[in-house]
Amino acid sequence: MNAASPWRASVLTLFAEMFPGPLAQSLAGRALAAGRWSLDPVNIRDFATDRHRTVDDTPFGGGAGMVMRPDVVDAALAAVSDGRPLVVLTPRGQPLTQADVQRYAAGPGVVMLCGRYEGIDQRVIEARAMEEKSIGDYVLSGGELAALVLLDAAVRLLPGVMGAADSAEEESFSNQLLEYPHYTRPAEWQGRRVPDVLLSGHHAAVAAWRKSEAERTTRERRPDLWAAHTTALVARPAAAP
Repeated sequence: MNAASPWRASVLTLFAEMFPGPLAQSLAGRALAAGRWSLDPVNIRDFATDRHRTVDDTPFGGGAGMVMRPDVVDAALAAVSDGRPLVVLTPRGQPLTQADVQRYAAGPGVVMLCGRYEGIDQRVIEARAMEEKSIGDYVLSGGELAALVLLDAAVRLLPGVMGAADSAEEESFSNQLLEYPHYTRPAEWQGRRVPDVLLSGHHAAVAAWRKSEAERTTRERRPDLWAAHTTALVARPAAAP
């Protein structure tokens, strides 16, 4: 990515008017206006070939709902595919992680496919070798909100978007750890005091406290992340003497 080629996001959807939505605000919105990234909403219905602009059909094998047609979806993908990662947002996908987001942000951009109805014909997903990603163990009306989540997470990592470069390195999930708690003025509020170590001015002690709090919170709230963190520590090569 360089100044001549900003990070580019294409979103294939039946509801192009949902974008940029909240991405037009705050950090992402300022970066979009400044040309640090670009957003290209693509209406899948524009690639239907019949006069009714049909994008779905009944599922083989029976059952409720409709399924998005592979030929229409593939035509839409063909119009924007240029080597960027192809991601389909679906509740049956693998969990979207900070590592995924960092990988997308480090590249030229991403192409996202937002499903609707009962889902998308699996053949086009496999034919295009798409990454299937989920933002959580729940079902949304479509993939658009998940695409907004992915974009917000990735755009904030682009160069020059966040004010403090250190912020991203200390955030939750950066080391398979949740972030430590934060405090600001006043030092005492409703009988609750800020931990004394944060008022000490001792930078090493503050760093040690933050690390300890991040580890404690992760152990208590996300044992899965804690297991991944400890495994990574064991696998890390020892420092040279």
